[in-house]
Amino acid sequence: MIVHIVLFKWHPDTSAENIASVMSALKGMKGKVPEIIDISCGNNFSELSQGFQNGLVVKFKDKADLDAYAKNAYHQEIIKTLIKPILADKITIDYEV
Repeated sequence: MIVHIVLFKWHPDTSAENIASVMSALKGMKGKVPEIIDISCGNNFSELSQGFQNGLVVKFKDKADLDAYAKNAYHQEIIKTLIKPILADKITIDYEV
């Protein structure tokens, strides 16, 4: 199984509504992106986050499914229209369990 983790840092002037829209759209990928086994995302509450405000965890069967997800049109549309306009920084890690 592949675990895909993304941490998001938003521009300082980003509204709570815009962040909520991103989180909702990301959660909504389950069922629309067939490679996703499980997905969760939410708001950070740790003081150790170095300014990263939200996290995303997605699980896939294998690396091929992760690659298909990365290229999926629905996923790419969320990145283009909701994430990129408000994104200040992100960290992505992928590992196999």
